[in-house]
Amino acid sequence: MYRVMIRDNMSPVAKEILEATGKIAVVVDNDKATSDPETLAKIIGEFDGLAVRSGTRVTEGLLSHADRLKVIGRAGIGVDNIDQQAATKKGIVVMNAPGGNTVTTAEHAISMMFALARNIPQATASLREGRWEKKQLIGVEITGKTLGIVGLGHIGRVVAERAIGLRMKVIAADPFVSQEAAAKMGVRLVDFDELLAQSDFVTLHVPRLKETENLINADTLARMKPGARLINCSRGEVVNLDDLHAAVSGGHLAGAALDVFPKEPPDPSLAVLAHPNIIFTPHLGASTGEAQVNVARMIAEQMAAYLLDGVITNAVNFPSVSMEEMAQLRPHLSLAEKMGSLIGQLVGAVHDVTITYSGEISKLSTRPVTHALLKGLLGAYTDSPINYVNARAIALDKGMRVRETTDQSPEDFSSLIKLKIEHAEGSLDEVWGTIYEKKYPRLIRMGKVYLDAIPEGSMIVIQNIDKPGVIGHVGTTLGRHNVNIGRFQLGRRDDRAVCLVNIDSPASEEALTEIKSLPVILSVKQVHLG
Repeated sequence: MYRVMIRDNMSPVAKEILEATGKIAVVVDNDKATSDPETLAKIIGEFDGLAVRSGTRVTEGLLSHADRLKVIGRAGIGVDNIDQQAATKKGIVVMNAPGGNTVTTAEHAISMMFALARNIPQATASLREGRWEKKQLIGVEITGKTLGIVGLGHIGRVVAERAIGLRMKVIAADPFVSQEAAAKMGVRLVDFDELLAQSDFVTLHVPRLKETENLINADTLARMKPGARLINCSRGEVVNLDDLHAAVSGGHLAGAALDVFPKEPPDPSLAVLAHPNIIFTPHLGASTGEAQVNVARMIAEQMAAYLLDGVITNAVNFPSVSMEEMAQLRPHLSLAEKMGSLIGQLVGAVHDVTITYSGEISKLSTRPVTHALLKGLLGAYTDSPINYVNARAIALDKGMRVRETTDQSPEDFSSLIKLKIEHAEGSLDEVWGTIYEKKYPRLIRMGKVYLDAIPEGSMIVIQNIDKPGVIGHVGTTLGRHNVNIGRFQLGRRDDRAVCLVNIDSPASEEALTEIKSLPVILSVKQVHLG
């Protein structure tokens, strides 16, 4: 039975979905005390999964106590409250629910734009204080104005669609979107400086990254169109609040609307909070009943699929594939892991690798297969726990360069995985593998020699000069040491041969030494492939 903790007042639907599997026990903990990472660290070791919203900080220190944890689910899109690098090194999948609150957040940005344009919060406050200030609260029309969207991702695109429906001119800045894709949405793509200079309203929809922190500062605010208005429903760290206050107070900007802050809740003494032309909401972008149910449902279903079936969806630190594609990839994952383990045990040192995918597999998502191969390869070099999630990160830490190529040209096999160890001494620096009948793994080449071997259990890999008597001598020696041969595969090229011998039980060092002593034997190595 897996155990999952749900935090941050998540919709009850998440608990219902996880418990309905019959294989997952759920603990709901909304105690503010355990929001402190040091307090949560004392109990996190009991759980396989952790589901959070924005209130819980998942730090490296917390994760150092999470030896059982396999998955962290963020019910929402932002994962900046989770140390992704630390999670990856621990082999923990970090998932989010990117589509669950997209419409809600986009609608909130549009609402903030309307409220800002027509001074709705100020008018409400004025009336409550017994004043009737029609002349002082004159607003501006939205129709015909230019909206500049910084970040044309999921939310930015919905904002663009709604704004076009309001008959606004929409421009956007996003280095990861093509002109053609933007044009299909009815949006003109421009660079950031042009957007600032032309927009009557600027709305921010970017993640918190090193590149986006303090993106809106004194310099960029000065480049905005005089009288423009700024809306931030993305991340608080994107806007420098002191610089924004100065830009509005000096009259360069007409106003601003903020849903997020660098520190939440913000310090009540912040100057920006007292300015009458700047309006606020307390991080309500995703706060609708519909959105909270949607993200809770999404993250619960994703976590259950991973814990029970190994299917990874919407992961931010691992390549995600659909359940249908995973069914096609699963035999290749096992083959790739064994190929990596085999060559790692033979070479015994860290080297750069080149992986080539040919045939049908080249048309699938091969990144999970690469992770599986690296898991097997690195497992031969270290005692540290290696899994599909942390394999690539550990490879990078060790200075390995991993080159992946695909080749869709016809081969003798429907799918083929080729692993080449770069700059390794010795002839067995390459292994090729394939899948027979969609489920049976085979090794079909070692070094330059073709053969047909089953990668499983204990195996002895022998290189020899191709002369008579080798098979008999090997069989006799193993028999004398009470080791039974399950399968013996030999491939030859010119005057060299490679033997892959599947054995029912591991051979002793004494038996291996005897085989090495034969005059035609060039090398002998025992490997274990599980």
